[in-house]
Amino acid sequence: MQALKVIGLLLEYPDEQVWKCRAELIALVAQDAPELMPFTTDYLAGALLDRQAEWCEVFERGRATSLLLFEHVHAESRDRGQAMVDLLTQYEQAGLQLDCRELPDYLPLYLEYLSTRIDAEARQGLLDVAPILALLGARLMQREAPWAALFDTLLRLAGSSLRSDKVTQQVAKETRDDTPKALDAVWEEEQVKFIEDSGASCSSSPLQQHQRRFSQSPAPQYLDLSAGGPK
Repeated sequence: MQALKVIGLLLEYPDEQVWKCRAELIALVAQDAPELMPFTTDYLAGALLDRQAEWCEVFERGRATSLLLFEHVHAESRDRGQAMVDLLTQYEQAGLQLDCRELPDYLPLYLEYLSTRIDAEARQGLLDVAPILALLGARLMQREAPWAALFDTLLRLAGSSLRSDKVTQQVAKETRDDTPKALDAVWEEEQVKFIEDSGASCSSSPLQQHQRRFSQSPAPQYLDLSAGGPK
């Protein structure tokens, strides 16, 4: 499903390379996900710096709209670490190795992985996270964020009956975590870090084959675990 890779690109932090290749991306959307043409053309027509600021405002203020899938399942529980290992194993069993610092449950990365699978397997992978997709879509609708359209498209591609508007009542009862008061409370609770991670982030050329975040692994090393995807 090439559409999954395209949607993953549209969910990413806005990248200069994407803006340079926007005509190519629009053509891919027209071919693989035509219902997203209004979003895509409007989104890519904006100034890159403006879109970057909007992205940070939506996806980096609080955890409710985090693109880390396990954030919405395990939060900070001990189970989250094991789920990460299981998902990495799933990637490795597919002959792929993570080639950047992203966490394995980062949604655009997961979509890129699913785009390499046969359609039936890709749909099942989407169905596994369909409740999370519907919840994220509803929260984005509440915040009038245009990315909400991408989540209902993912649910349609999964063949799921879930839609973002079916959980809007649940979302309406939630306390927003992106308000200044909520963010100040989180800041006060943050632990001090004395050692920063110095790892390099992914290279940004998402439309070029040689800069994918996955590299082929002809002989992956497997961990002795009972595998499982993001449930």
